[in-house]
Amino acid sequence: MSIGKSSRFQSAIALGSNLGNSLEILEAAIIRLTQIPGINLLAQSSWYKTKAVGPPQPDYLNGCAILEVEIEPQVLLITLLQIEAEFGRIRRERWGARTLDLDILLYADLILDSSNLQIPHPRMGDRAFVLVPLAEIAPDWIEPVSGRRIKQLLLDVDCSEVNPFQGK
Repeated sequence: MSIGKSSRFQSAIALGSNLGNSLEILEAAIIRLTQIPGINLLAQSSWYKTKAVGPPQPDYLNGCAILEVEIEPQVLLITLLQIEAEFGRIRRERWGARTLDLDILLYADLILDSSNLQIPHPRMGDRAFVLVPLAEIAPDWIEPVSGRRIKQLLLDVDCSEVNPFQGK
């Protein structure tokens, strides 16, 4: 894959929040993403209420978005980290509660393993809270490491604690 200045690629990202007004934060984060030059929103999933992974903490609201990007993966990562900070994200403990979590799941069919970024996201295939909303908007996207469609990966996870979010 050649990434040039005029190239456009689809990228899937995961969004999550379990501190503050999570619905407001997530919807504002989507709007903020659309304000970044070189990022266009193509699709957005519904929001899902999910049990937290890690230390005891409130349930999450999770969702996914498909972006069309004209920026390289490392620049996209920096952009997502800056947006997290704008929304008060403070990294205290691994898998701890957070106001906003933005993760790159997929970037076209790229496989990348660098010191600060792995694409596809290394744990996405184990996480129903990622696969349920991603399958809603990109069921046929092929995860390049396994060669399987998102809707196929979804069959291998327990989705019992991922429920459509009801109301505001």
